[in-house]
Amino acid sequence: MNRRAFLQNLAGSAAALSITGVDGRAQSHQIPSYLRAYEPLYRKDPHGAAVEWFKHARFGLFMHFGLYTQLERGAWVMLNEKIPVAQYEKLKATFRPDRFDADRIAELALAAGMKYITVTSKHHEGFCLFRTDQTPYNSYDSPARRDLIGELAAACHKKGLGLFLYYSYGADWHHPYFYAPWAGWKFARPDYADPQPQYLWRKDSDFRIYVDYVHNELRELLTNYGPIAGIWFDPILGYYARPDLFPIAETYALISSLQPQCLISFKQGANGSEDFAAPERARVGMHDFDSILPKYRATAAEVARRAWQKNQVKHLEFCNTLEPHAWAYVKADDGKHRNAEEVMQMLQSAWKLKANLLLDTGPLPDGSISVEDVKTLHKVGERLRSLGQQR
Repeated sequence: MNRRAFLQNLAGSAAALSITGVDGRAQSHQIPSYLRAYEPLYRKDPHGAAVEWFKHARFGLFMHFGLYTQLERGAWVMLNEKIPVAQYEKLKATFRPDRFDADRIAELALAAGMKYITVTSKHHEGFCLFRTDQTPYNSYDSPARRDLIGELAAACHKKGLGLFLYYSYGADWHHPYFYAPWAGWKFARPDYADPQPQYLWRKDSDFRIYVDYVHNELRELLTNYGPIAGIWFDPILGYYARPDLFPIAETYALISSLQPQCLISFKQGANGSEDFAAPERARVGMHDFDSILPKYRATAAEVARRAWQKNQVKHLEFCNTLEPHAWAYVKADDGKHRNAEEVMQMLQSAWKLKANLLLDTGPLPDGSISVEDVKTLHKVGERLRSLGQQR
């Protein structure tokens, strides 16, 4: 049995879902295991069933993991420390997450009372945690020889968890044709003192090369791993700085054509058609746009407002960290992670607003989950069960 067939066979049982593959032919997928309780609605409206499920999911596990994890200074270390592209690329040769255990991660999420997992399939650094034909810069073509997204997809399908794939659409510090910082957004790439020969973007039309790359990877992600609960795009400021470069409607249509039930989020919203808004750390309101965006483009602030005004009437998901602040593992923060009481307060705050909480843990360089985070999540699950708030 090939890899694709193996993963699809883990997707659950019941009626079939027609999903278009990379070759344009319809493939037969079974009802996603995480949507089994919504089967009657799913048969009529797969996307509507997914929306209803998400509104009641309430709690998910976020995981930031990539090459940056080896440096133990958070997911933004390449940009913050201006590490040259060629130097950063060498981290691929030492990427060996030998203790990454997808089954244990899924079991931990269930023990905590979570209904889904969101994982960084590609963060801003550009390294992919899945097997892709678009670039050798991926976990399968590293010494690890592992498709971590495939492993996690299989575990989630088996255990009835939804799987969201975080994908950095609005920034890529590795791809040669992502737009340059002077185009309007300083976080588009690290502010290097010397030109990086890997960067080839020269004019706006070059950006389509990057878009085609993204679309090809989305086709892979939505074809090779069974039913996916959602695509979670980031960072939204990369879009707001140059909304004219991103074919958002085309991108969203591609996702829906491949997997109709697949939800879409792009933080506070790109065009307002997203299924939910996902602001960071429970910040809700227009003050963020007013204070941040005008220094880039006045039109960007208006794009943000329109998207937010449309999205705020839909569902909300707040993302926050078990770490004190950083996304991904920071060794200096060992022993300082949030405890169960703090997590319960986050949950109560989110649930009062009828929002979900997506809680991040940064796996260690070997792929294992921090012992303190494991303990906290187990305690949170115990608290929720005692309150009758876990399935």
